This record gives sequence, structure tokens and C-alpha cells, in this order.
Amino acid sequence: MSIQSQVKVQGERWFPSEQTFSDEMKDLWGDWYCDSEVGKLHAVLIHRPGKEIEGITEKNFAEYRFRAAINPERARQQQDALADLYRAHGVEVYYVEGQRSDRPNAMFMRDLVFMTPEGAIVCRPSIPARRGEEKAVARTLAALGVPIIKTINGNGYFEGASAMWVNRDTVVIGTGSRTNEAGARQVESELHNIGVKNIIRTQISYGSIHLDGYMNMVDKNKLLVFPWHITYDCAKQLIDQGIEIIEVTNIEELKQGMSMNFVALEPGKVISPSGCPETKALLEDHGVEVIETEMDEVMNGWGSIHCMTAFLKRDPIGKVKTH
Repeated sequence: MSIQSQVKVQGERWFPSEQTFSDEMKDLWGDWYCDSEVGKLHAVLIHRPGKEIEGITEKNFAEYRFRAAINPERARQQQDALADLYRAHGVEVYYVEGQRSDRPNAMFMRDLVFMTPEGAIVCRPSIPARRGEEKAVARTLAALGVPIIKTINGNGYFEGASAMWVNRDTVVIGTGSRTNEAGARQVESELHNIGVKNIIRTQISYGSIHLDGYMNMVDKNKLLVFPWHITYDCAKQLIDQGIEIIEVTNIEELKQGMSMNFVALEPGKVISPSGCPETKALLEDHGVEVIETEMDEVMNGWGSIHCMTAFLKRDPIGKVKTH
């Protein structure tokens, strides 16, 4: 038999591996995972504010959707303190490399990445002042070895804070000014592809731009909400999932103090902006430990701790029992 014939026969005997992507992900890509907002946090991606925030003044802050001018050095100090808190609790902190110098909102990383059990969905911001930030984020994720399972494309736009993990089976997706139906459908399709069974679709109200403006998980089965923005249908489906609804009604703390803009380090333990005593007491009354850190300068960009943090690895929490 000729060498050519031998090669042909041998080639016909190749068979594909039947292993799933998730089964071999750790060996081939790295140890990345997220199926909740509260599983023990191990790795995050943030962007330390650079030159891009140095030109935000009293004259132009509104052009960039900031609520006031910002002191760049103080904003950096506040984010550095947050990063130190993460590290003190065993969280690996990674930084975006090569971000554009004309995108002052780029520190708000949650909008740019939605992490899943099989890798990252790279988002597409809705406003022109943010478009293009995602290129540096995608490059950084690739360099770290984080799989990118979807990049929002076509006429879709989607920002990561428009979605919230409830558990491995359930995700809330909201549409509004920062996420349209085309973007939401792309994310929903990808989540179904990796085994998410329940997608709770909801409208994000006119008074909020993202879900984290009025809901955030604090424990495996506890959700802090602003009751005047969450829809009945969304709340009912979450309650049916076994989620306890905790209502925060202090509008000053919610809107000005961004009391809901926290990140869970593990179930029942959060890092929260300081200066919101009523919300802190409410959480503590429900068994949640609250670690405070100063964020008032960062908030001049209309964001805080949750906005600045893209999750890369959390411990899985699996499915939470329903009633």
C-alpha cells in the first residue's frame, strides 16, 4: 500500500472528542467561572482610571454622563483601596491593559463583561461615548486565557449590568436604554446554549439604566430591591425561585449614596459604599455582613463598586431550591 493510501486510511479513523467545553475548560483555558452574584469571589477584572478622567471638568462632565467633575487622583485612591480590600479577602485582581485614553467611563467594567460558567460575553455599550472600550477588554481577556464565548454584534447592544445571575439555572435580563431586544436575544441564546434553563425577562424602568440600580443579590436566596422599580412579574418569578425580597426604600441612599452598588465577597458578605447607614442596618438585620469603603469621588461618574467590577471567577452555587 502506498504512503498516500496509508495516510488516507489513517485519516478516516480520526474521531472527535466527546468531552464538553466545560469539562476541559480548566485544562485548556484556565480556572474561570461564574454562575451567581454571590459565590465566593476569587478573581476580578478592573480598569484603573488613567488619563481619560483627567479632562472631566465642571464645564463638560455632562457630556460624558458624569454627575459632577471628578478629582482623578482621589478617584484612583478610592479604587486602589477597593482593590486592596479584594486582595485582603483572597481575590486576585487583574487590570485591563491598553484602554483608550478618550473613554472616561472605562473604569465601569461591569458594563463591558458578563461572565458565565464557560467564559465571558464581551458587551457592546449603547452610548457613543463608550463604544470601543470593549476592544481593550477583549484583548486583556484573551491574554489572561479567559474564553470569549460571545461578542455582541449586529444591531444589538447590551451592557453587563443589564443581567444578573440568580443561580446556575436562572438569569434575569433587562432591556432599556442600555440594552435593546437584539442584544438581549443574543445573550439569552448564549445562556441557553450553556445550560441556563430560566431567563427572566424584564423592563428596566425609566429611572434606572441597569438592573443593579434597583436589585442586587446579597446571599444565595436573598435579593435587595428598590420596590418602586422592580416589576411585579419579575419579583413574582424570583419569589417562586425561593428568593427572599429585601426592600430598601431610602431614596437618598439608593440614588445619591449608591447603597445598592455593592459586590458580594461570598454569600452574606458584601463590600459596600460608605455613608449609607440605613441600608447597612437593613442588610445586617437580614444577616448580611457589610464592609464599607469610601466611594464618593468615583460616584461622580455615576458608578460605584459593582459598576467597576467584572467577575472572572466565583465558586459555583448551583441550583437553589424552589418552594
